[in-house]
Amino acid sequence: MIKFVSNGKGNPIILIHGFCESKEMWITHSKELAKSHTVYCIDLPGFGESPLEQDNITLEEVAVILHDWIEEEGIQNPAVIGHSLGGYVALAMAELMGNDLAAIGLFHSTAFPDDEEKKKTRNKTITFIKKHGVDKFIDSFVPPLFSEQHRITHKNKIEELTALGKKSSKKGVLAYLSAMRDRKDRMEVWKNFLGRKLMIAGVLDGAVKIEGSRMHEPYADDYFELPEVGHMGMFEEEEKTLIIIQDFLSKIG
Repeated sequence: MIKFVSNGKGNPIILIHGFCESKEMWITHSKELAKSHTVYCIDLPGFGESPLEQDNITLEEVAVILHDWIEEEGIQNPAVIGHSLGGYVALAMAELMGNDLAAIGLFHSTAFPDDEEKKKTRNKTITFIKKHGVDKFIDSFVPPLFSEQHRITHKNKIEELTALGKKSSKKGVLAYLSAMRDRKDRMEVWKNFLGRKLMIAGVLDGAVKIEGSRMHEPYADDYFELPEVGHMGMFEEEEKTLIIIQDFLSKIG
């Protein structure tokens, strides 16, 4: 069962959070976007209030679950924007649903799979969490998502996101670490998707390197790089990213 909040009227947009996040991360953006759109902020299965029934899950299975939820809610031709893991899910949805999606947006995300170094890091993280638990992992995970200068100016937000991250279930965290590690290359999905495409990248993003983001630009309708920003542009450059998304949505037919 997908837990969500919705607000506003107009063409639908679905906002998908990232790893160890939940629908609450979109509060500010969704409030503004709801002035012109119907905004759905969801919890992925295994995070927030959405339960994960099994111990393991693939991104393909997540896409099917969300497709079923979209049909149950009667949502027609939504735009889907995902942060990090949420972007991986958005691409899996695009592969499954094709023209049933009006647009997709990758917000500090990528169509590329994990390389071998990243897979090793995922495996080390799995081992660490099994031994030490989620809370200790979250303490070290959240601050580096922000660029170094923003770790000072956004100290309160980091504390808030850390507290939210610690609400993540151990089962959900472990399941998605494996799902992200094992996800396939979806660059062809990105290239061939017929709806409008947005990418927002942080020049100082340590999780999604800017060099990889730039390889998506030729196939994007709207591509933006945020200087001095890490992996959390919706907080590090809140006003600017909101304007980018509003402009992107205004161009969807």
